[in-house]
This record gives sequence, structure tokens and C-alpha cells, in this order.
Amino acid sequence: MMERMATLRPKIARLGGVLAAGMALTLGLTACAGSSSDNNSGGGGGGGGGATTLKIGFMGDLTGDNAAIVIPPKNGAQLALDEYNATNPKVKLELVPYDSQGKPEQATSLVTKAINDDKITGLIGPAFSGESKAIGAQLEGAKIPSVSPSATNPGLAQNGWKFWHRVVANDDSQGPGVANFLIKAKSPKKAFVISDDTEYGVGIAASVNKTFTGGGVQTQTDKFAQKAPDYSSTVAKVKAFAPDVIFYGGYYAQAGRLVKQLRDAGVQGTFASGDGSLDAQIISGAGKPAAEGVVLACPCDIPFGKATGDKKTFVDKYKAKFNVDPAIYAVEGYDAATAFIKAVQSGATTGDTINTWLASANFPGLSKTVKFKPNGEPDTDAIFVYQVKDGAVTPLGPSTEAKLGG
Repeated sequence: MMERMATLRPKIARLGGVLAAGMALTLGLTACAGSSSDNNSGGGGGGGGGATTLKIGFMGDLTGDNAAIVIPPKNGAQLALDEYNATNPKVKLELVPYDSQGKPEQATSLVTKAINDDKITGLIGPAFSGESKAIGAQLEGAKIPSVSPSATNPGLAQNGWKFWHRVVANDDSQGPGVANFLIKAKSPKKAFVISDDTEYGVGIAASVNKTFTGGGVQTQTDKFAQKAPDYSSTVAKVKAFAPDVIFYGGYYAQAGRLVKQLRDAGVQGTFASGDGSLDAQIISGAGKPAAEGVVLACPCDIPFGKATGDKKTFVDKYKAKFNVDPAIYAVEGYDAATAFIKAVQSGATTGDTINTWLASANFPGLSKTVKFKPNGEPDTDAIFVYQVKDGAVTPLGPSTEAKLGG
């Protein structure tokens, strides 16, 4: 038996060598084929230097109550990547969606999967401020650069994160922008400021309230849970105060119902809200008569069919691909994706090298010149105003120039 084993050992050794060589060849061919699952070999936050396909995540509310303000930037990002991939580049980009439904706790579990299992190289989003705050440290630790097309809470830029960026002005610009516009347009003596309990809603309401009081406007405030089924307590307080203007910090799903309840109670003060409410569903939620005259602000310039030049081209391509006109943050989603595209075109294919490129980014985007400050904030902070007129959301222009109708 021992002699027989001695005879078999060389054969087994040779067979093992053949198998090992075969496995090495197979792995080498797989890597050369550009498998997305092998993109973390280069270190520095995903995406190896030899990869041919890199995964870029998109995170936000894609099926929840406020999906209508997240699907447009997701579509804009998809359009940008599709156009880029159609040029048959050496390194292609795959958009991987993560439906957080805007919930911070859901975003936390999704980002773990995105980093550890999917091995994303970058992230467009998160779309909302609460989920951005919840996962920012995880992205930072994994060296995954992110560019949000829509998260506006000012505190996000105060965490010392080096891999975090956004292409929109924060609520320290949006709040004063809409409040000063209302002061100029309506000369209010009293204002009632309401918010939901989200990171975004609380932040923008506080900014608006501070601007009102600083401008000599008497204010009262109130807050309710985003999931509250009824706002009668808040409505009663507003009615008793009899304000000239009412501002709501929150999202359109709640804003529409709030407007309806206020109008049903006989409250006629001008109702205003921020970008979280900038969707036509605020009209359907409130009803056309109640929604008429509602003022909405946003650090975004929505084309609304009046686009020219590159924006007109974008509108046409977007509508052809998705069979709908681009809405809120669609161009910002396109610009966020373009930032990743340009980084990869420069030769950056890891989280570290892409982030280094983003630090010095400076290119003409569709929404604005895309350039980031050291804390990840955009270099420009323009705010735009919209108003519901004749049952439709209508652009009025930059907050410093816009004229209120009605």
C-alpha cells in the first residue's frame, strides 16, 4: 500500500498543478472580461484600476410617498450614463438603484450591501437629507465618493466628510431665499412656520423662521410627525394666529393635505413650501382650487418646456427615453452622473482617485457650473421660485428677480 501511495503522489501533484493553472487562467479571463463583481481589487473604495465596468449606485425614495421628486434625478443620471456607455468607452459605468423609500434606517442596510456585496465605486445620492446623514460615515469609511442631486440640509456639510458632495444649494440659502421673496412680495406682518419631523423639514423651517424674525415679521411655529394622519391641531393654531403667510418645511405628500385642511378651515394666507413639495402632486393632494397660488422654492431650475440650447437637447432626449418631461432635480441628477463620467474619463477608476478628481472639478453642467468647495458644497447657491397658476406649477425665475402673481 505504501509503495502504491508513493507512486500516486507525483501523479496527484501533477494533477493539482494542472487544476491550479486552469483556475488561474479562468480567473484571469474573468478579470479581463470586466466582471463588475471583481472591481474592488484596486483598493480605495471599490473599483480596480483594470476594471472595465464600474458600479455607480443611486439611492433614494423610488417607490415611497415622495418618489416623484427622486425618480427624475435617477432618470437624469441614467440618461447621462447611457449616453456615455454608447460611446463604447474603455471603462463603462453601470447604475445600480437602491430604493431607500427615503427612510434612514433602510438606507443604512442598503449602503452595507452596496459597499460589501455590490462593491460600488461611487454613489449618486442619497436623495434626502435624513438618509444622507445616516450613511455618510459609512461611505466615508469605505472611501466611496458621493454626489447628491437633492439633499439640502446645511448640517451635511459640517461633518468633515471628504467623500461627500452635492450639486444644489443648501437650506441656509433656500430658506432665506424663499422667506425674503415672500417678505418682498407680500409685506407680511405675521407668518406661521410649520415643519414635519424629518431632517430636511426641520432644517429648512428653522432657516425660514430665522429670516422672517430677522426681517421684523412676527412668527409662530409648530411641528407634526411626517406620518401623522391628520393636521387639525396645527390647522387650529394657524387659524387662531391668522398669518399673512404660511411656510411648510416637508414633502408634497403631506403638503397637499395640509393645504386642503387649511383652506377647508378658512385659512387664506399665502401658502409656501420648499423643494420637497415641488411636484404637481401637491395640486392633486390639495385640489386645484385650494392649491391655486401656492408658492414653491427650489435650488433647481426646472426646464418646463422653455429650455434652449443644451437644456433643450436634454429635455428632448429625456422625454424620448422616459416618455415624460423632466421634473425636479432631473438636470441635477444628470450633472451628478456627469461628474463621475468626467472623473473616469480622466483615468480615475477607484474611489480615492475619483474623489481626488471631484475636489478639483470645474465644468459647465446643465444646471450650473459644477464646482465643489472643500466641504463638498456647490460653488453656486441660486434659488428659484415657482407658483401654482391655473392648476399647474409655473416658474417665476430666480428668487431675487421673481414677481408673484395673483
